[in-house]
Amino acid sequence: MRYPICLLFLIWFSPYCSGQFEYFMEAESFTNKGGWVIDQQFFDVMGSSYLLAHGLGDPVAPASTTIHIKTPGSYRVWVRTKDWAPFPVGPGTFGVRIGPAYQKNFGSTGIPGWQWYDGGIANLSPADSIEVKLTDVTGFDGRSDAIYLTQNLDFTPPNDPENLEIWRKNLLALTDVPADAGQFDLVVIGGGMAGTCAAISAAREGVSVALVQNRPVLGGNNSSEIRVHLMGRIDKNDAPVLGRIVSELDNGDPGNANEDPKRYGDERKEQIVRMQPNLSLFLNMHAYAVEMDGSSVRAVVARHIETNEELRFPGKLFADCTGDGTIGFLAGADYRMGRESKGETGESLAPDEADNFTLGTSNLWHTSVLDSPSTFPQTPWALQFSQSYHIDAGKADWQWETGFGNFNTITQAEEIRDHNLRAIYGNWSYLKNHKPEKYRYHKLDWVAHIGGKRESRRLMGDYILNQYDCQGVNEKQPDGLVTATWTIDLHFPDPENKKHFEGEEFFAATKHIRVAPYNIPYRCLYSRNLDNLFMAGRNISTTHVAFGSTRVMKTCGMMGELVGYAAGLAIKHNTTPRGVYEHHLNELTSTVSGLVYSKP
Repeated sequence: MRYPICLLFLIWFSPYCSGQFEYFMEAESFTNKGGWVIDQQFFDVMGSSYLLAHGLGDPVAPASTTIHIKTPGSYRVWVRTKDWAPFPVGPGTFGVRIGPAYQKNFGSTGIPGWQWYDGGIANLSPADSIEVKLTDVTGFDGRSDAIYLTQNLDFTPPNDPENLEIWRKNLLALTDVPADAGQFDLVVIGGGMAGTCAAISAAREGVSVALVQNRPVLGGNNSSEIRVHLMGRIDKNDAPVLGRIVSELDNGDPGNANEDPKRYGDERKEQIVRMQPNLSLFLNMHAYAVEMDGSSVRAVVARHIETNEELRFPGKLFADCTGDGTIGFLAGADYRMGRESKGETGESLAPDEADNFTLGTSNLWHTSVLDSPSTFPQTPWALQFSQSYHIDAGKADWQWETGFGNFNTITQAEEIRDHNLRAIYGNWSYLKNHKPEKYRYHKLDWVAHIGGKRESRRLMGDYILNQYDCQGVNEKQPDGLVTATWTIDLHFPDPENKKHFEGEEFFAATKHIRVAPYNIPYRCLYSRNLDNLFMAGRNISTTHVAFGSTRVMKTCGMMGELVGYAAGLAIKHNTTPRGVYEHHLNELTSTVSGLVYSKP
């Protein structure tokens, strides 16, 4: 990407300076992150990535950058942050230091929500280099989005999302039409198992592919950041070619929340992707906007979660593998969210009335046994446990889950993650301080700050899979090509947890309703009202009940493989995803069955 010389300095050397009298510093772009981590999960809600001091109770090393003061004088300091657990003062205190002249703490006001905080006046002298530093005070997830210095002492930065985005882009000197990342036949957004398999599959069919992933690693829930094992079977397929790429990416079964992050095979996945001709990998790029041409997606725009560089990804075809159906939503795809009613779907497992209930998000955690005792502080701002209710365990499993309709899994994703953290820290504090005979030598050594999300939007295709497809009651569809094996697995709040934390449940139970292997139709994998959008993963076209079976990662990976093969045929025949179904289904079936296709 080419920028004017001034902008190169602003992008790569931080801060972002729009003039002599103001300095804008995105925290995620600090040159030295110290022990802080970049969190982009909530970009679509709060407008940016940010730095998180995720120290598990031990303050992390400071993050820092430098600015060059050309004009001395008084600058008003603004800091955008959030008190994430305001009870009555939250635990996320951090300090902002600007050279030797300014130091103030933020992040623990007792006020909820992201906003700009007036940090008062910093009197700055001319200097070629002044250090700006973020210092973690508590180790409990303080967060900083940006710091703004201005000599206009009466100016207040905007808080409303629309004006904030415009103001931020102006200060970052981002153009309305970023440079193209390349020209692609297929742009895959989302680098979980579904997206990674789709990209590899299409590339091997000779399709030019961009794989756009908003984290530094591939694998999604199966990455070292989240640590969920792969489930579903790939050995029961009616289409035996499907599952081969899933098998390549599978690093074995380390279980959930394994202590060794390497067991999840991040490096293996990335190496396989980078080995593919025709496939360009773009890590750390968060897709947040689309360009449309009628009912077709023309391009996707993504922003780098660290540098804020923007790139445009034009393509002939697109695959929404974001899990949240983000690209489809932005493009106007038909979608559903929550549970349909029994009257609408005819499913015996559906509720009588439609509602907003969704499966939740997990943040897994792990402890290790040390040679010497360790301590953990009291956490009055966290959920409170007692002898009558606590979870007596040294690590998490899938049951640690928040959502269940109490929170919107998209607009309140940060609140869900933070609620999980309050549960984890509160429970661990209770165990350490009330069960020392058992946990004296245990130390909390890993908590996922990236949430493992299960359910949000489902994009509607030409076919909507339902309970009776899963249970084999309905006749097999002619395009049923992805074989699924997982139970209908719809979580709900654990009754004991619900009893003690009504409306704030964070622990799940389930009832597995077994199914025989069945087939997911190809028509569930493309949008019914957008001409060139595929989808693969948990956001495909199903009812809520059927989603309970299709959502596991090996099954999602096979969906991605099928999308890749279909993309190859769409490019070969210059047609759409629907056109593949209408005119080339026999060829698609032959391809994934390992047969030589012969025209009828």
